[in-house]
Amino acid sequence: MATNTFKTLNDGDITREALRILKNANGVIKKVNRQYDDRFGATGAKNGGTLNIRLPNRYSVTTGRTATTGGDNTVETSSALVVGTQKHVSMGFFSSELTLSLDDFSSRYLKPAMSVLASTIASDLCVAMQGAFVSNVGTPGTTPSSFLTYSQAGERLDWQTAPRDGNRSVALSPTAMAATVDAQKGLFHSGPRIADQYESGVMEAMTGFDFIMDQSIQTLTAGARTTAYTTGAGTPTTSGTSTMTMITGTGAMVVGDQFTVAGVFEVNPDTKQSTGILKVFTVATANAGGSVTVQLSQTIFDTGPYKNVSIAIPASTAVTFFGTLSTAYPRNLAFHRDSTVLATADLELPGGVDMAYRANMDGLSLRFVRQYDATTDNFLARFDILYGTKVVRPEWGVVVYG
Repeated sequence: MATNTFKTLNDGDITREALRILKNANGVIKKVNRQYDDRFGATGAKNGGTLNIRLPNRYSVTTGRTATTGGDNTVETSSALVVGTQKHVSMGFFSSELTLSLDDFSSRYLKPAMSVLASTIASDLCVAMQGAFVSNVGTPGTTPSSFLTYSQAGERLDWQTAPRDGNRSVALSPTAMAATVDAQKGLFHSGPRIADQYESGVMEAMTGFDFIMDQSIQTLTAGARTTAYTTGAGTPTTSGTSTMTMITGTGAMVVGDQFTVAGVFEVNPDTKQSTGILKVFTVATANAGGSVTVQLSQTIFDTGPYKNVSIAIPASTAVTFFGTLSTAYPRNLAFHRDSTVLATADLELPGGVDMAYRANMDGLSLRFVRQYDATTDNFLARFDILYGTKVVRPEWGVVVYG
């Protein structure tokens, strides 16, 4: 007797396939750190829960036998990530379409749905990254393409001790990717790699980075900074805080605006010596300008084991912003994986529905819920993801201006 090999797709088939597509649909999602997600999801976290991410400790070296702190100078630091963003994609299909092969069902329904969901998550990641990274290369208004630009991005990460461990990436807009492939074609690459670039139109690895093209790269319109700012009088920034007072200037600042302060340089985290590169400060909260206290994306330390500026922020000192006021510039990104975390948590499986299933894969959790309408023989379904994003090491990321 012949065996009936006909199979109707079930919730597990659909959810696992959707999650596989989601994981691979976007380069930025693949390149950030998701290792914290499984541990967070295992706690049964709810919407709005907080994940405290431990950061590496830093120490100061002293000379002699006597410990200056009386013994233990370890100070634990962490960064709080709120998992409170829920996004979903809804769809409908007839019962007959569940008899499609998984490949056909995936092509017709899952791939387009997961593509748009992945792009939304990636956009949130890019917004967080370009609004927090505290270094930059390139020239605002000029599409990046030169070997030197990407080499300088690697230099910035080297100075900040980001490992060269195969986890560095550059995410470029389609425009920047096309310009880079054209500028680098045939230069310092093997024949097979050049052939791959010609065929794919995507840059291969270069200067220690993996290159990815992503339409989620953000374009930021700079704030309307109409006149020059200076740092405030007295003590513009207190060591161990993430604010800086400014005076004399006018015009609003937006999240992601970057500026330098004359004479203030970044330092190597290990040696605490100046790198010779002006320290970049990034605005973390929009403000109306004028005499204002600016919220920064990074806590400033001018002494101690976490020192990250060469000197205390001087009073009444010129501030220089990057880019022309009220002008839009693409913000391509160069970063180490551990600069940024994407955390997902398990959503509850509801009762009273036709089907509910949840799957986890490589730090991503996705829920599939399906309801049946007997009148129309139509299934109403939705895929949901609950997540949060956080730049936990802003010094391990570089804005590549376009």
